[in-house]
Amino acid sequence: MAEKVQKVGVERVQGFLYYIDKHGDVSRAKMARGGKKGGKPEKVAKVGVKKQKGFLYFLDKKGDVSRAKMVNA
Repeated sequence: MAEKVQKVGVERVQGFLYYIDKHGDVSRAKMARGGKKGGKPEKVAKVGVKKQKGFLYFLDKKGDVSRAKMVNA
């Protein structure tokens, strides 16, 4: 199960990949499609989440930062 870390409310735009960057902020990059190259990343929201080891941080369906415990196989 995932737990919400920070409410951000980012509106997603189709054709972009959203992720939490190394600074703990929400960034996006244009996805590569049909031989076209992807775009350079740009910051969408400055959040500054402090990441803990053993967790996967992601943007959930509501546009908020969430995390889930990683399972080491």
